[in-house]
Amino acid sequence: MGDIARDGDVIEIAAPPRFAMGERVVSRTVIRNDGTYCGKDIGDVLVARGEVGFVRSIGTFLQQFYIYAVEFTASGHRVGMRAKELCTLDNLPDDVLVRLGERAVQLQAIR
Repeated sequence: MGDIARDGDVIEIAAPPRFAMGERVVSRTVIRNDGTYCGKDIGDVLVARGEVGFVRSIGTFLQQFYIYAVEFTASGHRVGMRAKELCTLDNLPDDVLVRLGERAVQLQAIR
């Protein structure tokens, strides 16, 4: 167990979860099978960067982090992810929406 990265002294679960159940999120990174996803080989891509999904449940890991079970409809995978691997599509700050301009309208159409 000494090889588990604990990200220092950050206790993420001391604050409310960053995402809510049913919230649309997008993957910020490529997610590969680490051996915990049945039916796929280790190293297989489960989620592509930019893939859109929905938060289906929220759990914790090591009494330190939130783990979001995200269902990605395009690939059909349900994967546990950390907040740092995700970005919301439903609750973008106003300054981000302004910078996105017309692209913000396109994001709203993604379901």
